[in-house]
Amino acid sequence: MNTKPIKIAVVGDVHDQWENDDALALKSLEVDLVLLVGDFGNEAVELVRTIAELDIPKAAVFGNHDAWYTATEWGRKKCPYNRQTEDWVQEQLDIMGEDHVGYGKRDFPQLQLTVVGGRPFSWGGPEWKYSDFYEERFGVNNFATSAQRMIKAVQSARFERILFLGHNGPTGLGEAAEAPCGKDWNPLGGDYGDPDFAEAIAQARTFGKTIPLVAFGHMHHTLRHTKTRLRQRLVTSSEGTVYLNAACVSRIRETPQGQQRNFSLVTLDSEQVSEVSLVWVGEDFQVVETELLYSSTALLAQSAFML
Repeated sequence: MNTKPIKIAVVGDVHDQWENDDALALKSLEVDLVLLVGDFGNEAVELVRTIAELDIPKAAVFGNHDAWYTATEWGRKKCPYNRQTEDWVQEQLDIMGEDHVGYGKRDFPQLQLTVVGGRPFSWGGPEWKYSDFYEERFGVNNFATSAQRMIKAVQSARFERILFLGHNGPTGLGEAAEAPCGKDWNPLGGDYGDPDFAEAIAQARTFGKTIPLVAFGHMHHTLRHTKTRLRQRLVTSSEGTVYLNAACVSRIRETPQGQQRNFSLVTLDSEQVSEVSLVWVGEDFQVVETELLYSSTALLAQSAFML
C-alpha cells in the first residue's frame, strides 16, 4: 500500500467555466489525481477536448448537461446541430476515452487505488429518466440494471481501495432541502440522490472494498429557496467514507484582485480521508481563500476533549 498521502482535486460542475489557467492552477496545487464530476457544458465538445488534454492523472463522469440536446425530447427540439449526421454525446465520450469512468473504472497503479464511476449523464432523483437514451447507449433500462453496471466495475477493480465518482450523489445523505442531494425546489425537501449509485456503494462494501471517498456534484452549493445559507457540502458515514458534493458554481469568480477559480482538495492518507477543503486560486496560481470542510485530526481532538 502506498503510504504517502495522496492529494486529490475534485472539479465541481464546470458549466463552460474552464480555461487554460485551470490546468496551470492544478499543476501549481501539485495534485496527484483530478476527479471531474461533469456538466462541462451543453454538449460542449471543444471544452471537453481541452479538459481531456490535462496531463495529470484524472477520471471523469459526464452530467445531464453533457447530453442536453440528446437525452430528452425538449432538448432535442432545441438541438443546434443535425442529429442525423452528428452525435456530440458520442464525440465527448470518444474524446475523454479511458479517463471517462461512468459505468466503468480506471485503475491507478501509482496511487494504489481504483476510481469507479456512477451512472453517466445522471439527472438525479427517485424516478428513472432517459429510458430510450440509456437503453440505446448503455443497454440499461432501470435502476437495478444500472446498479449492476457499476457493481461489475467494482468487481473488475484492480485495487481494494476504491474512490467512487458520480455526477449526482447517492441516496441516503439526507431528506432536507439543504442536504448534499436534497431537493431545493418546490415542493421542498426529499432525497434527490441516485438509488442505483447507493446500491453499488453498498455492494462494494460487502465485497470488502475500502471506500474513503465518494465525490459528486450536480446539486449546486447555492440553494434556490434561500440565500441565507449554503447546501451541506460533506457527510461522513459510520464506515468512515467521506461523501463530498463539489458543485461550487460558478467555478470562476471575478474579484477586484482578478479572476479566482475553485477546487475541492482532498487529502487521502492510507485508508481514509484526512482533510477536505474548498480553495480559491488567484491569477498568480496561489491559494487566496481556504474553507476547511473536514479534518480527521480535528475530529480526533474533539473526541479526546469530550472524553
